[in-house]
Amino acid sequence: MTSLALEMCASRLLGAYFGTSLFIWGNLIGLILLYLMVGYFLGGRFADRYPHTRVLCMITAVAGISIIIIPFVCQSILTWSVTGLEQVSVGIFLGSLVGTMLLFAIPVILLGLVSPFAVRLVTSDVKKSGRVSGSLYAISTVGSILGAFLPVLWLIPTFGVRRTILIFGVVLLAASLWGLLPRWQRVSYILPAPALAILLTIALLIQMGPLKEIPHLIHEQESYYNYIQVTREPDGTRQLILNEGQAIHSVYNPQKQDILTGWYWDYFLAAPYFNKGIQPSQVKRVGIIGLAGGTVARQFTQVYNNVQIDGAEIDPAIVRVGRQYFNMNEPNLHVYTQDGRTFLAASKHTYDIVAIDAFQQPYIPFQFTTREFFTQVRNHLSSTGVVALNTGHTAKDYRLVQAFVNTLSTVFPSVYVFNVPGTINTEIMATMQPTSLDTFRANLSQFSAETTLGQLATEVLPVATRGRVDGGIVFTDDKAPIEQITDQLLLNYILQP
Repeated sequence: MTSLALEMCASRLLGAYFGTSLFIWGNLIGLILLYLMVGYFLGGRFADRYPHTRVLCMITAVAGISIIIIPFVCQSILTWSVTGLEQVSVGIFLGSLVGTMLLFAIPVILLGLVSPFAVRLVTSDVKKSGRVSGSLYAISTVGSILGAFLPVLWLIPTFGVRRTILIFGVVLLAASLWGLLPRWQRVSYILPAPALAILLTIALLIQMGPLKEIPHLIHEQESYYNYIQVTREPDGTRQLILNEGQAIHSVYNPQKQDILTGWYWDYFLAAPYFNKGIQPSQVKRVGIIGLAGGTVARQFTQVYNNVQIDGAEIDPAIVRVGRQYFNMNEPNLHVYTQDGRTFLAASKHTYDIVAIDAFQQPYIPFQFTTREFFTQVRNHLSSTGVVALNTGHTAKDYRLVQAFVNTLSTVFPSVYVFNVPGTINTEIMATMQPTSLDTFRANLSQFSAETTLGQLATEVLPVATRGRVDGGIVFTDDKAPIEQITDQLLLNYILQP
């Protein structure tokens, strides 16, 4: 139970600093398996040499103590990892990642000793060794199930990842100390239950502070899906930051009236203007996949006169944060707390625009990248509908952008690319009807420079280009190597001079 719980908690600790890439998960799972392998090997030898219950309980007691220490030493290592990432230093980045994994080496190796030790202690008759080992492994699997589900469904969202580690460490230590008592004392000993309750209470009351310290923090919490932080900058701007914090997912400043942010969110507002003669009043309904704190929804509400908006956000905690800190309370906004693809499949509405801004940094979830998904989007668009999505590139590597252009071109007749100046963001838009950049420019140019749409035109028109198919990869539900391409982009970014 404890070893599986540690693995779940380790993924959450790393996610707040490194994200949840395949590279991170591969290191986590691979190293934990390595630690368990070492523990299994040593456990068999120790069990044959010291076949005593007290020895096993001493091992698990030390494991419990080493687990209890983790929450108090992890932050300095993880903070160092952030420094390394900001400096784009490969040595510090990889070194801190290995250092983080080493936090779990001692307890997981010690927990690996348990299974062979238990088999050796319980087996008194070789003829029954199969039955005994099978029963022990069945019990162990029940513990693994508890260790997988308890942190995810209850402990981490309720108490946080570090207190969850403390809870499992305390439980393991208490069970180990009880096992170290002589048998007659164990039978008559009444104290373990209240003592355990006191230890758990202390663990829960310990003030751990934020999992990750960042400037201007006003709110932080752990949800089923994310580590959520909200900051308030000196000018009053609130920012929604998720997990490793290398991207800002929503912004809001209650003191400013200007709806444009100067960031990539603004570009979604330009999506309708590929259609000839389009007027703002003709935009009736918008679908947003990846609602976050509602920046895009707030912009559409103000620019398109309370257009009906359906927003999908998988994390209900983000929705609550959006309403509390980002004024995401528009009466025309209908929030769906579910996966964006599931939301779209169940929707009965037709949309003039579908905006996709769903990131589990640094990745776009693969189900929002494929030809089959964009076919589903097309089936929910009006005859003049437009799909717009946010993706990324590096200074010289546009492979991900090109893959999206290739994929969208298999579903839509016209695809357009907007590389947002000064950022690594690229906005891609595709239209239901054959359209042109000339129409797009003519439509936006009609707005006065003093209006919001006129200001938007000065942002988007200089960088608007037509997407060109190059015959390369097309993402499908069967094959969408979004993680592999993104990892290569990140590696190239880190290695570039």
